[in-house]
Amino acid sequence: PQRAYHKTTNSHHRFRRHPNLLKEGPGQVLATQPEQVWVADITYLPTAGKFVYLSLVTDAYSRKIVGYHVHASLQTEEVSEALKMALRARQRKTPLIHHSDRGIQYCSTYYQEIHRRHGLICSMTDGYDCYQNALAERINGILKGEFLLNRPADLKQASKMVAQSVRIYNQERPHMALQYKTPDAVHRAF
Repeated sequence: PQRAYHKTTNSHHRFRRHPNLLKEGPGQVLATQPEQVWVADITYLPTAGKFVYLSLVTDAYSRKIVGYHVHASLQTEEVSEALKMALRARQRKTPLIHHSDRGIQYCSTYYQEIHRRHGLICSMTDGYDCYQNALAERINGILKGEFLLNRPADLKQASKMVAQSVRIYNQERPHMALQYKTPDAVHRAF
């Protein structure tokens, strides 16, 4: 497929950036069960008209997409809907790290207030290296490269396609990294 580039990250802003808790080194946090580390990212989806955006929150241990939202703009309130969905479905009250890039939406006061209210620990990439949020980038690639192959007509159709794709990804697609289990099966095993 032909690749197009559409920038979704603006990390040149006045908001506070947080340390990368997932970076290799002595203080690296590794997920050993679900709901310890969530990774978040934003990607774009082409439609017959304008681009729309997809915000995803994925559990780092089970690879399950726990929150998603398709939206027409990069406004923080829209991006935060994926996190709110994930928080509504959350099962445990154990400490939880939310890892993302340093995009303005994730650093904003609005998004950080959601972290504070729910006791989330914030982790962010410490540079412009997409490999520091590789799992989130990989999930974007799987959804766009395996499931979202037809161009939706508009935001409404894109939302329906994403919901169906997330269901299939979570419940039917086995992962080699999960010993060929589905993300949903690994998530429910705990």
